[in-house]
Amino acid sequence: MSEQKFTVLPKHVAVIMDGNGRWAKKRGLPRTDGHIEGAKTFRRIGEYAGNIGVRHITFYAFSTENWSRPEAEIKGIMHLFYDYLEEAFDRLDENREKGIRLRFLGDRSRIDRELAGMMDRIEAVTADCSKVNLNIALNYGGQQEILSAVRSIAADVQNGTLLPEDISLQSIENRLFTAGQPPVDLMIRPSGEQRISNFLLWQSAYAEFWYSDVLWPDFTERDFDEALAAFEKRNRRFGGI
Repeated sequence: MSEQKFTVLPKHVAVIMDGNGRWAKKRGLPRTDGHIEGAKTFRRIGEYAGNIGVRHITFYAFSTENWSRPEAEIKGIMHLFYDYLEEAFDRLDENREKGIRLRFLGDRSRIDRELAGMMDRIEAVTADCSKVNLNIALNYGGQQEILSAVRSIAADVQNGTLLPEDISLQSIENRLFTAGQPPVDLMIRPSGEQRISNFLLWQSAYAEFWYSDVLWPDFTERDFDEALAAFEKRNRRFGGI
């Protein structure tokens, strides 16, 4: 489809990729089939967002709570991450030409060592790209992210490198997975749910929210445009008048 033009674009868009399982269930398919289709949508929307000028986009791919799902489903999701990273390495020259920097947000201690190694490598080889920052939240939880930042600050206070009175909002932001990136301007959640689900809690303090009943595998560039068009019309006062 042709790319739309917008007078105001959010600097940072966050997307909760929700509804894969329900998409599959409606069609009598295994839940893993829904995740496969959802992964295709992720690739398509991520590329489209970069093409129209969105500089930072974060996708919620796997939360810290998702480990409670059936083992077969978890294995299927992790296999999709392997496939995505292998494809990212195959398309490395193309993605570098587009200026795509790839980063993973979340706790890697529970991630398979081989997969975590691939994550480290793709981040390293795209670190100098600056046109599009594409973040994938994997084993991510917003409360856990803030807790980690607070523990880091407490350790600095304990060893004497930081005074309590010098702790600032910036002190916390510098210790988040998104350090150096702007706060979330627009949070998109398809599938009919209307909650934040422990996603980018700090970063979304003044985010605009946009909801849709479309299940993620059916989400299209037109739906993304609709969210951006709604964002253009919002009056963002940030607590002012």
